[in-house]
Amino acid sequence: MEHVIRTQGLVKAFGRTQALNGLDLEVGRGEVHGFLGPNGAGKSTTIRVLLGLLRKDGGHATLLGGDPWRDAVSLHRRLAYVPGDVQLWPNLSGGEAIDLLGALRGPVDVGRRDELVERFQLDPTKRCSTYSKGNRQKVAIVAGLASDVELYLLDEPTSGLDPLMETVFQEVVHEITARGGTVLLSSHILTEAEALCDRVSIIRDGRIVEQGTLASLRHLTRTTLHVTTRHPLDGLDGLPGVHDVVTTHDRRAAGFEVEADHLDGVVQHLGGIGVLTLTSAPPTLEELFLRHYGSEPARPDGTDVPATPRPRRARTSR
Repeated sequence: MEHVIRTQGLVKAFGRTQALNGLDLEVGRGEVHGFLGPNGAGKSTTIRVLLGLLRKDGGHATLLGGDPWRDAVSLHRRLAYVPGDVQLWPNLSGGEAIDLLGALRGPVDVGRRDELVERFQLDPTKRCSTYSKGNRQKVAIVAGLASDVELYLLDEPTSGLDPLMETVFQEVVHEITARGGTVLLSSHILTEAEALCDRVSIIRDGRIVEQGTLASLRHLTRTTLHVTTRHPLDGLDGLPGVHDVVTTHDRRAAGFEVEADHLDGVVQHLGGIGVLTLTSAPPTLEELFLRHYGSEPARPDGTDVPATPRPRRARTSR
């Protein structure tokens, strides 16, 4: 495989804080590569090193065959970057901001720009100061994805987008790879990676702890279910792949986790009991790390950092 991005033993520290601690990452040409981890794991630091915005302290990094720090100017004409926290010029319109950002790397493809503006339902005539977070994010997405380049570095790009716009974003990413583009997608949302990525690398505490295709990493995933039934939930905790069952006193409502390979059998079992409501939620990456790597991330002094629960989007059916 031809590698568009390769890092070996990449190290970056900010004072006493070790942001990257020997990171090895490889991204092949033409793939969507998920770069996954909780906030603070080192994803954005890695991307900033690759962009030449930060200078590495150790290790090696190549991007499109060049050195990210020494060859930054020439490399930036061959890539596009979409950050997750967008700040725009308040007195410019959205359209002016898109054209300015696009012109930084060369001529703007006006037809492609206008197509994406329409698909993302962005009003380009409004001043940037009036935009919501989601609309500011759309400006950065349109400016980045309208570029005809080899590599797209996307750092939490769907932050602030509603589910409809997330679907449009996924469609555009598939179109990019269909014409030969390469995407490095940084995210802490596992379901987003499942919808888009050919391979993933999971980062924790500045180093890669799991990597491979989604199929090879499927053993990491569990789905959380909450169910209410007509009849008592007998035998649930004895089913293969079921974990951490908590039921009400009458055993007609329960919350539990199911391994992905055993989800079908559990749903069939529930169907025989009579399901009234069923709510499922995908695991967060923080939960996967706690389950498979032992404990919470450590502070620089070696003590554990308490895990902070994050809200999850649930899907409910009746």
